[in-house]
Amino acid sequence: MDESQAPYYSQRIEHVLDACLPGADTSPARLHEAMRYAVLAPGKRVRPRLVYAAADVLGVPWVRVDGAAAAIECVHAYSLIHDDLPAMDDDNLRRGRPTTHIAFDEATAILAGDALQALAFEIVATHGGLNDAPAARAAQIATLAHAVGSRGMVGGQVLDMGAEGRDDVTTEDLEEIHNLKTGALLAACVTMAADAAESLSADQRAALDIFATRIGLAFQVRDDVLDIESSTEKLGKIQGADVAHDKATYPALMGLDEAKAFAQRLYTEATAALDMFENAEPLRAIAREIVQRDH
Repeated sequence: MDESQAPYYSQRIEHVLDACLPGADTSPARLHEAMRYAVLAPGKRVRPRLVYAAADVLGVPWVRVDGAAAAIECVHAYSLIHDDLPAMDDDNLRRGRPTTHIAFDEATAILAGDALQALAFEIVATHGGLNDAPAARAAQIATLAHAVGSRGMVGGQVLDMGAEGRDDVTTEDLEEIHNLKTGALLAACVTMAADAAESLSADQRAALDIFATRIGLAFQVRDDVLDIESSTEKLGKIQGADVAHDKATYPALMGLDEAKAFAQRLYTEATAALDMFENAEPLRAIAREIVQRDH
């Protein structure tokens, strides 16, 4: 399977998310409306598509990773809600629409993010696709928890905020920030699919870890580049926000051209790690999309 499979991944996750989210008219209606607003906003769905692509490479039926894909997207949406708050990046535009705290209010946005994080773990713990595999389900829960906690996404956000305005941030510091803030959740997409595989060698899991780590960092490097080169209309969020917040970025530390070259090297290393798999094209296709995207 190649890029032609992408629409099927997208269609699948939209259906799964709609089924997993509480209805907008379910009490408390305003909270549930805000949750649906954040999750179902138009987006690339890179993370859940990465789950399905990894499943295809490993021969795992989609039904066994539906819960993981939906949970990952709920966590991603929660992270964006909180990231956009005045106490964090104070953004008012996300995915081409007002951010959740602008469309609703700050308190509702905070609680919607909290509820989405809780819902993510409920989905993984209860989705029927792994009813016959309790060990795989437990592994997915552990993978997600590690990826989003203090040693993952949340920890990366703390480090990212602490680096704002500093002139002593090194490329090693920046790699740690982004491996946690962005890379950990992207890596979890691949790992949660691997958790559902019936048999996987240590070498295969190590190769997937390399792929996920490299492509997760490449995603953030490309984001840094697009904040300079793209437009607000294309990005769906305010262009130039990194500069405005005096954030540490790869173009700021190593220059724009070198940052682009670094993203390409990460892509090459990521895809090379997949050589041991008979058909790795679904993952290769998403990797290409990540480093070539314009928004």
